[in-house]
Parts: sequence; C-alpha cells; structure tokens
Amino acid sequence: MKFLFKIILAISRLPLWLLYIFADLIFVLTYYVLRYRRTVVKENLRNSFPKKSSEELKQIEKNFYRNFADYIVETLKSFTVSRLELRVRVQHLNQDIFVEAKAEQKNVILLAGHVFNWEWFTALATIIPQEHSFPVYRKVQSGFWEEGIKTVRNRFGNTAVEAKEVIRHIFRNKNDGNSVYMFVADQTPHVSEVSYGLKFLNQKTPAFIGYDKLSTRMDLAFVYCEMKKVKRGFYQINYHRIYPDSERFSEYEVVRKFHKLLENTVNKDPSNYLWSHRRWKYQHAVKFMDTTNENR
Repeated sequence: MKFLFKIILAISRLPLWLLYIFADLIFVLTYYVLRYRRTVVKENLRNSFPKKSSEELKQIEKNFYRNFADYIVETLKSFTVSRLELRVRVQHLNQDIFVEAKAEQKNVILLAGHVFNWEWFTALATIIPQEHSFPVYRKVQSGFWEEGIKTVRNRFGNTAVEAKEVIRHIFRNKNDGNSVYMFVADQTPHVSEVSYGLKFLNQKTPAFIGYDKLSTRMDLAFVYCEMKKVKRGFYQINYHRIYPDSERFSEYEVVRKFHKLLENTVNKDPSNYLWSHRRWKYQHAVKFMDTTNENR
C-alpha cells in the first residue's frame, strides 16, 4: 500500500495540463468503453429533469462524464497542489461572512453538495480569520483510501473529523467563532438511519439530518457553499449565510433551505453534479416526508 501511495504522489506532482490529458483518456474509458454506471446516471437524470428532452439529457450526461474525469485528476492533484495554485484556481467570494461570524462569536457550519470539485475547498482555511478548520469525512471500508482522504483534507492546517464523531466534537468545542466545520451535506444516509425525506430534484429524497440537531440546539452560523466551474481547472465558491425565518431555526428548516439552494445550483449546471451515485436508492425507507418546500 505504501508503494501505491508513492505512485499516487508521483502522479499528483505532474502539472495539471498533463493530468487533463489523462482526464480526456479517463472520459473515453468511463463513457465509451466501460460505460461506468451509465444506467444509474441516465435514470438519475431522467427522474430529476422530466421536462428535458432526450437530446438535452444526453448532452448533460456526456458533459457529466467529462467533469467527472476532471474531478478524478483534480482530486489526485489535491495530494500535492500548492496553496498558491489553489488560491489562483479557486476564487472564494463573499468572505465577509467569516469575519461576521467571528465577530458574532459563532462557529461556522459550511454546507456543500457533491458539486465538482468539492475537494478543493480545503485551502479556505488559509484565508479565513477562524483558527480551526475541520473538514468532515465518512469512514470507508478501505483503510488505505480512508487515510488518503484524511491526507487530502488535513492539508493547509485542517483537521479532518469523521462524520460519526463530528456532532459530538461540535457540542464539546467552544462556540466562540474560531472554528469552521466543512460538511458535504447531501450524503445519502445508510438505510438503517433513514427517517426524514424531502422533495429534491423532483424526487423523494432521504436526507442526512445530523447538522439539523446543531441548528436547533446551538447558535451557529450556517453557510451554503455554491460551487461554480468557471472553466477547466478554475472554480468560484460563493458563500451564502443561511438565516432562520424566526429567531432560531425550527426542526428541519436548515435542511430544507440547504437542499433548495443546492437544487438551484444543480439547475444552473446539471453536468457538474455527481450523478453516478445511487442517491435515491433508499426512498422506500423514508418515514417522514417533508412537503414544506412544495407548498411555497
């Protein structure tokens, strides 16, 4: 495994222009040869965009596989990419939100979706006033790849926290505006943990709700991360503060608002979302279906 990791590091040190040549080959391999999860992608797109024509869906599908290939090589690059290069390639908009949260003495909960390339968020820690930054990761079966994820997310002064431990970590950490937690918040809960669902992209969607417990019990600053791919290898992240309708968040309010914002982002550029994931496979396990957004 150490030898494999050395190979990954060696590939990671290649310049991005060369890695994008590999991405073009990965696109051909995954789309035309292996047809990687083509059935899953087609079904997800068809169900999410029932009003789009077959031609439109076909173009989104093809563009998705191109973006997915870029994501793969960009994630490999994450092992060695410099802080300076990420500062050039990722533009962070509306950074005043972090200054405001620190002045309010509220820790920040960042909520992002599986929009490419979410792995390049990590350099944010180098430009915000908060002293502590905690990217959240999910434990995977392979110890090797789990260590790889932690290696990427621990760069630039971050400290990765496992998803099952993060809620406890936040409750125990002092809420003084000096900490930021980075969630990829549209994760699919395990079937045994599914209870709450809502309509997202025209589908009944089981939703991860761990961060909802925080919104109703602690006075934190919740922020949505809107990722936009400007062109190959260059991104913008616009940060939007999520406010409660009243003095405090009600139950599931922040979950609904996050999914509404994410849906708007996906609709702007559907090809930049992770369609190969079986996000809706546990629809049958939803016990409570929230229809609040549908009535607005």
